[in-house]
Amino acid sequence: MDLEELEGSLESLERELLEINANNERLERNYDEYIEMEVVLKEAGGFFDDARSLARQSAAPAAALAPESLSSPLLAGAASSDAVEGQAPAGRLGFAVGLVSRESRGIFERVLFRATRGNLFFQHRELDMQLRDPQTREMTDKAVFVVFFAGDRARTKVMKICDAFGASRYPFPEQAERRSEMAREVFARSGELASAINAASTQRRAMLNAIARDLDTWVGLVKREKAIYHTLNKLSVDVTHKALIAEAWCPVEAKPRVHAAVVDAASRSPASVGTVFQALPTREEHPTHFRTNKWTGAFQNIVDAYGVARYREVNPTVFTIVTFPFLFAVMFGDFAHGLLMVAFAAFLVYREKQMGKQKLNEMIDMAFGGRYVILLMGIFSVFAGLIYNEAFSMPLTIFGKSHYECAHPLEVHNGFRLCPGGNVDGLVRAPGTLPYPVGVDPIWHGTRTELPFVNGFKMKMSIVMGVAHMSLGVFMSLFNHLYFGDSLSVWCQFVPEILFLWAMFGYLVMLIIAKWVTGSTIDLYHVLIQWFLTPGNVDCGGECPENKLFEGQGAVQNALLLLMFVCVPWMLLPKPLILKKRHERAQALGNGPQAYLELETGSQGEVAGGDAGSGGGGGHGGHGGHGDGFEFGEVFVHQMIHTIEFVLGAISNTASYLRLWALSLAHAQLSAVFYDRVLVLGLQQHSVVVQLVGTVSWWCASLGVLMVMETLSAFLHALRLHWVEFQNKFYHGDGYKFVPFSLADADKEEL
Repeated sequence: MDLEELEGSLESLERELLEINANNERLERNYDEYIEMEVVLKEAGGFFDDARSLARQSAAPAAALAPESLSSPLLAGAASSDAVEGQAPAGRLGFAVGLVSRESRGIFERVLFRATRGNLFFQHRELDMQLRDPQTREMTDKAVFVVFFAGDRARTKVMKICDAFGASRYPFPEQAERRSEMAREVFARSGELASAINAASTQRRAMLNAIARDLDTWVGLVKREKAIYHTLNKLSVDVTHKALIAEAWCPVEAKPRVHAAVVDAASRSPASVGTVFQALPTREEHPTHFRTNKWTGAFQNIVDAYGVARYREVNPTVFTIVTFPFLFAVMFGDFAHGLLMVAFAAFLVYREKQMGKQKLNEMIDMAFGGRYVILLMGIFSVFAGLIYNEAFSMPLTIFGKSHYECAHPLEVHNGFRLCPGGNVDGLVRAPGTLPYPVGVDPIWHGTRTELPFVNGFKMKMSIVMGVAHMSLGVFMSLFNHLYFGDSLSVWCQFVPEILFLWAMFGYLVMLIIAKWVTGSTIDLYHVLIQWFLTPGNVDCGGECPENKLFEGQGAVQNALLLLMFVCVPWMLLPKPLILKKRHERAQALGNGPQAYLELETGSQGEVAGGDAGSGGGGGHGGHGGHGDGFEFGEVFVHQMIHTIEFVLGAISNTASYLRLWALSLAHAQLSAVFYDRVLVLGLQQHSVVVQLVGTVSWWCASLGVLMVMETLSAFLHALRLHWVEFQNKFYHGDGYKFVPFSLADADKEEL
């Protein structure tokens, strides 16, 4: 079906539905009128029956009175009368019967009284049920009224007032036999209308169900046609050759497939002009395209949320796939919690086909979209839990017993397990055992020295990981400079940056690792204080001479400190001055005011060429070509800002990695509190109810706080470490994504 056929079909369906709706509305209005007539015949008939009964009782006294006497009954002789609403024999009263809304009934009565100057008799009865008004189609509280009047003039006024108040008037015979006959006819007619309304509703429902079955197909057809025409509108028209010219991007590896598709479409088309496919050279900024799958797509989305890479710029996703779940696991590391996360992610992966077809709520859809990220986070958390030797805050002994034991019987004091002596000095090597092969020795768990030991270990580990992570980011900038042939940025940006970072924090990492490997007991705090503040000896309580890890340590530290001071002007001055010289040389050679390089975080290389349609990772150096001019002041200020950001950021970014230590410690302590103070304390009670409450409370706290809140917290902190501390060393993220035309994507868009 094409759009013209669809339009004709929809017009036909629209006419049919409008006709069904109009007929159904008319039937429902008639049905409501018959329902009201039934109520009027029933309720107003009571007025006339009561009046007739009263007339019979006073018939004898009334006969003795003169016919024109005011005391004679109004319905005298009504038994032989055949009057209906508003009509009466000469000398008789006329009447009107109907329904009026309960809200306006009082005003309606007063207006009638004043219009007829009191020459009327008004009776009403409020209904206990609501009726649907035939005109407004709303459920309304109504009242049945009967009004008696005299003369045609009064009758005209009464009818106009009834119309003004929206009162429904109905024919009403005085004789009981005729009212009964009319009631039977109205009841039968209302039943027929109800059947007709049900049949019309069934027909309309069947038609709407048939439309609903085909609606998605029609909507998809319209979306695809709209997307095609929207894309065709972007093409330029060659009036001379009567052809359309399209300029578009496509990945390099897709060029053969695109060419084949264009040729195939041209062979099927009745067009007399053939199709030409040709790659065009361009200096426009290229879009960025990365081929991803269901594993790497979620990590690419994490990076793209920060910013889309420039054309041919290093893609951080390659490293984020490993470093993101690893840094998350450092903060979240727990063997049991990691297994729970792996189980949850495995369930999402197992059900991905079924859940991918369902409409999920926002939270579940977010978790489902990152199921492979969660799976890797869980796997790395299991590994980190083995290193920390923690499972629900309990130590694991799956790799054998501890390498140490108490020299004397174990003591317990204030909840801590103590060997005689109160610290690790009371431990001796267990005979026939080797050092614990994987992770922290379980002997530390529950001891008074556990927290200081684990604290120091995790803090130093955070610094080591942070410096390694930032160094990786600086080396990624080197790859960008080498790829774009920007040797100036290599020597005047990368080299001083990496030397500054390693001279300050690389040396600290070397001391930490050397102390771990050698088992030295030097005080790194005093070493660094002596290095930064006092190049000579300081008064450290007689301990300063021992705070040396190797001979000549003081000279090395002074040399590194001098190198740090040299790197700052090295980053600041040479690059802008060299760019100025290049610009002056270009002007002297007659090349115009064009600068050789364009700056972002330092100068970039010559503009990376590329054929039109080439797509791929990263962005080219610069913003798409040479600058229109060169302003030394602007370049110098830009370079100064970059230098200040890097120097200050080297310190603040390194300190930011201490969040690995802080969140890991918080996770372990929360887990220990929930285990000791909720689960264990509850199980120690003799009441089954208390034990059950304690167990349930522990599971709720573990799942709600540790598995949900702590997971989100660690995820956000890992995200910050990648976006700020890692990617800002090399990643510009100011490109734009390659979005190819796709009919599948068109189906997902709103009309």
